[in-house]
Amino acid sequence: MIKPYDRISAVNYALKYALSPNPDYYFFGGIGGDCTNFTSQCIYAGSKVMNYDIYNGWYYINSSSRAPSWTGVKFFQEFILNNTSVGPFGKLVEKDELELGDIIQLKQQNVFNHSLIITKIENNQIFISSHSSNELNRPLNTYFYNEILFIKIMGVRN
Repeated sequence: MIKPYDRISAVNYALKYALSPNPDYYFFGGIGGDCTNFTSQCIYAGSKVMNYDIYNGWYYINSSSRAPSWTGVKFFQEFILNNTSVGPFGKLVEKDELELGDIIQLKQQNVFNHSLIITKIENNQIFISSHSSNELNRPLNTYFYNEILFIKIMGVRN
């Protein structure tokens, strides 16, 4: 069964924890970055479903027991765009199809290396919140990148 993604819960979580990380989750800021960990937390707040598949899942139990897709930019991308099992799923869209709670990924070097959640859209301008450099409602147009992906969260499978 597919249920709706609760965009408001995802955004409210992002707004609450953008500048001060949730102590219930390990902060990976000093060891590779926390952006996808934070994005996953936000999506979990809006989906309330994890996928515990040991090989292809998306889950967090603790810092040493988590799926690569919970914290890794590329692994997250592969999970969310290809998930046909339990948990949230999405698709690539054009910028004008994005909504609050959707995800943006940036390629700033040779690989996609940053995940952001949309927390505000105003006058056709997108604002994001993220971790690593903790940001709250930062305008997307202030980022430098080589390539960008727009990922719309389509729903959640139970």
